[in-house]
Amino acid sequence: MVRPGKEAPMTINPEALRSPGTTGARRDHRLRDGVDALGFLLIPLTLRKSRRIVKMRKADNSIREERAGPPRLALVCAVTPDVSPVANGGSFMSRVRGTFVSSLNSGLRRAMHPSGLLALALTAGLWLGSAAQAQDTQIIYPGSMAVTGFSGTIIPHFDEGLPPGVDPVDETFIDTTRATLRVFDVSHLGGPAAGQLVFTPPPFEVTAEQIGQVFGLTYDDGVRDGVPSGVPNLYAGATSLHGIRIVTPDADDDGRPERQRRGTAGATFMDGQFGTENGGGPGTIWKIDGITGQVSKFADIDTNSGPGIGNLTFDPIHRQFFVSDLDTGLIHRIDAEGRLIDSFDHGVAGRPAHGLAPVADDGSVMDIQGAAFDSEDPDSWGYTQDERRIWGVSYHGGRLYYSVGEKSEIWSVGIARDGTFAGDPRWELTVKADKDYAVTDIAFDNSGFMYLAQRGPVENRYDYSQFADSGKGEVIRYWRENPDDPATESVWVEVPQEYAVGFPQGNRQSAGGLDLQYGYDADGNLDTSVCTQTLVNTGDKLRNNPALAEQLAAGGPLAVHGVQITPKELVKPANVPPFGSWFVDFDGYFEDPEVEGHVGDVAVWHPCEGRAGYYEEIPGGYLPPFYPPDFPPPGNLPPCLDVEDVQYYCTPSGLEADLYLHDHAGFGGDSIKAQSRTPGVGVTSPMSHAPGTPYTIGITGHYPGDTVDVGLCFYRKSDKDKGGYYPCCKMTLPLRTPAVSCER
Repeated sequence: MVRPGKEAPMTINPEALRSPGTTGARRDHRLRDGVDALGFLLIPLTLRKSRRIVKMRKADNSIREERAGPPRLALVCAVTPDVSPVANGGSFMSRVRGTFVSSLNSGLRRAMHPSGLLALALTAGLWLGSAAQAQDTQIIYPGSMAVTGFSGTIIPHFDEGLPPGVDPVDETFIDTTRATLRVFDVSHLGGPAAGQLVFTPPPFEVTAEQIGQVFGLTYDDGVRDGVPSGVPNLYAGATSLHGIRIVTPDADDDGRPERQRRGTAGATFMDGQFGTENGGGPGTIWKIDGITGQVSKFADIDTNSGPGIGNLTFDPIHRQFFVSDLDTGLIHRIDAEGRLIDSFDHGVAGRPAHGLAPVADDGSVMDIQGAAFDSEDPDSWGYTQDERRIWGVSYHGGRLYYSVGEKSEIWSVGIARDGTFAGDPRWELTVKADKDYAVTDIAFDNSGFMYLAQRGPVENRYDYSQFADSGKGEVIRYWRENPDDPATESVWVEVPQEYAVGFPQGNRQSAGGLDLQYGYDADGNLDTSVCTQTLVNTGDKLRNNPALAEQLAAGGPLAVHGVQITPKELVKPANVPPFGSWFVDFDGYFEDPEVEGHVGDVAVWHPCEGRAGYYEEIPGGYLPPFYPPDFPPPGNLPPCLDVEDVQYYCTPSGLEADLYLHDHAGFGGDSIKAQSRTPGVGVTSPMSHAPGTPYTIGITGHYPGDTVDVGLCFYRKSDKDKGGYYPCCKMTLPLRTPAVSCER
């Protein structure tokens, strides 16, 4: 990982792509008209790390090659991987990258006879790889962007050939030497956003051999041995969202295990599926040290049979993690040492809070040795029922927000002061989107917006080409009604704002991951003084639109599967198509426009110097209310109400406070009017209040940290509705406001 400021990413220069590049004097003297000095044929490539050369069968049954972008020459026989493939049972020309096998399955079946084998082997060898290594310096800095994705494929011992009639797809396996997690330096994007692909410095990588396939990501707070270090650790959860693959032992003595589509006796998960080499499984949470890059197993939900982890989030107040379990539907609470503390069951304890019948887990599991298991049918994978299936989780404002089911609902449950589940589950909203797709990631900014990313239904093509039904997933954002509209069931606005994701028609290419990033200046340089000003989200086929191909060509290759970076104010209809965004490819290959679901989650380390979208309890507690001088108490009665809790939020309109009031004097009030008793400060309140919810007020014009005196009129709505005079208990409530601003 290159520290921000040391090496800036580059935007693709189309002119540079039109002429062959060189890689040093040793190579220069060998290049002569497409043949090197030793007589080896030079194969044209799009870029140094081309995903694959796509082979397609033409109408006359011959084979043609499709390439994205202008070619350059590469010396095939000079390619030497950084990690020896011999150690993995292969050879220097045994690797098939990306989803090359989908082409093998059609256009290259006839290339398996001896005359076609050399050409295929040469194509398979076009790769330069690197494995994750422990770093001497830290790998995570403010603004670092971690991304998960599928690691690609390989045919071990491919140079030894395949027997006639053997389907190469049956001999294709997860490439355990390639990365499933990368940490990018996106501190310098090379210029203003223009819909272009951005090249970053080489990312830090963690391979499938180390952690298997992963999706969800989160960071901790960087506290080490009780001391803040300023460098967090990164955590990743095992997943089935990049497919499930099983094998049985080698039966034909070709040095490769046997792939299986259906469950069968003796079946095991394929190497690279769940990081089993390091003791991992489908319920494993992996920890990547933010300083050294060392990978270790952090926690294990050992009851997870195969569906894996939905997502995970960190609670910095209580220094704990929350993890959604796709097998049981439980949300697990895990301490900072990786120990499972307890769990919350939404199906049983959450649903009744919204008038829904409880749904217990049906006990189904993934049994890869049973006949019912079908690797291409996710319904046989042991997921818990849709009504209780938890996908995304996000800790925010003292509550854990989580998404449920395909027709996604957003719920929350309070986290008590001791860190336990507060037992107050609350339905927040039902997502309004064009398709009923799962929300697999949730994020909040410091202005009160809640961001949601959809991911298409789980698929698992046998040829590795598709892991999700992509092309219709949305990225949207909600905000709280201000004031709350009593005619709507939710406190959130009914209709969200949507972002244009990718250039294909409809601009709905979400792959299910999102986060907030700092701001960027006019030259594309990171501005850490502006918190949560930029949206980053994962997507498929982000720059692939034939109708815009000529315009997009100036910004680099079209087949980009990775991350879109967009100023968060650019909601639709702005930024359609998204030429106001930058794009980063996950793995640097650009010749697989048809794959879907190969990118996963994204998480940015963006400490905000104390600013946040919500605030915890004000230090020193809450000051008691008192009677104002112009409203002396009748007799010696105590104050007619007391404060149980105050929760502050940033909203698009400014600071908002939720007051939890207790009518301990038995006045019987159920409504409030609020006004400021501090000069220069404005206080507003809605004129209605729903039973069981907090009283909400807005505060403007104050300085952060001020104590604002709020005058409250506490009354019964039924008395007011009668008209004329109605009794009102008047109190002054001194509120200590947060010492930080919502504005940046």
